[in-house]
Amino acid sequence: MSRVLIVVDMQNDFVDGALGTKEAGAIVKRVVKKISGYDGIVIFTRDTHDEAYLKTQEGRNLPVVHCIEGTFGWELKEDIKKLAENNNCKVFDKNTFGSKELAEYLQELSKVEAIEEIELVGLCTDICVISNALTIKAFLPEVRIKVDATCCAGVTPESHNNALEAMKVCQIDIQ
Repeated sequence: MSRVLIVVDMQNDFVDGALGTKEAGAIVKRVVKKISGYDGIVIFTRDTHDEAYLKTQEGRNLPVVHCIEGTFGWELKEDIKKLAENNNCKVFDKNTFGSKELAEYLQELSKVEAIEEIELVGLCTDICVISNALTIKAFLPEVRIKVDATCCAGVTPESHNNALEAMKVCQIDIQ
């Protein structure tokens, strides 16, 4: 049986760039430590937009240009990026909050070797972490899914806590 760690959107724009917060900055070292000591498969996601971002539904609702593919803001934080590259980890670029491609990949992976648990960490708890956790739960309803709250940050501390409570109700374990 395998274990999988999903590192969600630990990108420059979400940590200290266009949409950065002090809470996001505070989790970086914990996320690096978790990745470094993880006994299992580590997969990353990157929020990915193009120059037409402001014309999308998301862009109209959140009119802050961020994570434009190929820019510094789109890149994973440097220490996290090095871990991903050095360990030849899979990275999913996604233009939506939750990644259907990631969930399909995990579903296929589980056919090769049973997945014991999937853990999520990253940004933002209340947008992309919750979206990916629920998407994965829909594809793999019998796999234990958990979120390490100490390695996540939301848009605000309140929305972070609200997302954690919502995930609990959906049978996602909050650590």
